[in-house]
Amino acid sequence: MTSPGRQVAGFDSATAMLRVLARFLDGRDAPLLGILPGALEAPMSVLLGAANRLPRRITERAFAASGWAEAVAPGRTGEVRSDALAEWIVSHYPRRRYPAAFIGSADGAMIHLAAAVGAPWLPQTVLIPVRRRGGHPDDPAACLRASRRAGQDLADAGPDLVLHHMHDPNQDRLMIAGMSYFRVKFRRLPAAYREFLRECLAPDATLVVSDCGLRWPTTRAGERHLFQHGAFGGIGAAEFHEGGDRVAGFLARDGSPFRAWRAPPPDGESPEAEWGFDPALLDDLGEFRTHRLSFSEPQALSAAVADLYRDWYRRRGVPDTRLFASCFLLMEPWWTLRTGSVPYWLAFNTDPANRRLLEYLDGAAPYDEIRLTLFSNGVRALGQAPIPAWRDVLARARTLGSFTGVDARAYPRDFASFVRMHRDLAAARPLYPMPDPMDLGFALDFLARHPST
Repeated sequence: MTSPGRQVAGFDSATAMLRVLARFLDGRDAPLLGILPGALEAPMSVLLGAANRLPRRITERAFAASGWAEAVAPGRTGEVRSDALAEWIVSHYPRRRYPAAFIGSADGAMIHLAAAVGAPWLPQTVLIPVRRRGGHPDDPAACLRASRRAGQDLADAGPDLVLHHMHDPNQDRLMIAGMSYFRVKFRRLPAAYREFLRECLAPDATLVVSDCGLRWPTTRAGERHLFQHGAFGGIGAAEFHEGGDRVAGFLARDGSPFRAWRAPPPDGESPEAEWGFDPALLDDLGEFRTHRLSFSEPQALSAAVADLYRDWYRRRGVPDTRLFASCFLLMEPWWTLRTGSVPYWLAFNTDPANRRLLEYLDGAAPYDEIRLTLFSNGVRALGQAPIPAWRDVLARARTLGSFTGVDARAYPRDFASFVRMHRDLAAARPLYPMPDPMDLGFALDFLARHPST
């Protein structure tokens, strides 16, 4: 039987957010995103920095191989057990009384909110990557056929899970060349989650439901088994399904034999695989005092949480003029607070994410310092914001605008960024004492009154 720690992807957004928040609550920072010992940060920086200078095709194969090495064999998906997954998740957190807890959708701004109030987060969705033989990434229908049996085995083994097979040949095309992204959502509250909440929530504590309302066209592939072509990012669902000149040009530049994606036609709409919240889980939360924190899409909370931190800093006598814009899974709550940085979370490295950050800066009081990190996914994807667009963000700083851990020459194939981000942010000065937790009621009231939410 494969252990849950070997089934769940270490490179996924939810897993990374779980690790960095758990380490924060344990009084620790997260070098190497908590994946490897911090002592390896320096040698890994050198090694991956050298890899950035290798020919493109070599770095792409290495990037894909790193993910494939984590993937589950297709014949073992029937071993996935929801209770074991939940036990593995709660094992990350220190066992003590918490003033609150979060459950539901992954979201970077929500993680910064949870860190501020000193609360754990229990994800509804985790990624189980599964190796696949056959199916070109630009032929989603063939990839579904090649992995349908493995997907149904997983769904049959977990009656309290819904499987969302997510296939994004734009942003994830390197990874999905040899694997399938099986994202599973808890429809019921797992026993390990219930036990953790009963044991660790303080009396009268609130369970905050992170409820991202993002939905996406899907195709039903079986009982509790959905297929999602495309994903939230730089282009919308219509372009994934309808194609066009831009898609054809992208595929031609990448050397694909296709000029449009051959996806199965959608027959419905579902919570988006990575970010969307499945409301079926709400039926199992009745014994807890809950607050539903609803938002339309992943980056919708970012401006409000940034302004919440600014208000908090001013109340504490800490300058509120240093911004740190984190990206996707590249997050570091510990050093964000120690450096007195205002967190603004970017859902990805895309044009829409870039525009939303610039819109926030247009309406915010000026920042003296702006630091920015970028996730590199190895592909010059459609809708990806180029380096000049990110330099426009840095130019808004009054005194210092700098990339944090980013090799602008290598982006979006800068595979050392996840190592260097922590090091560069930790080097910022001055430092400030770690604050006492923020009051949850104050935070939720602030968010409710914010014009962006």
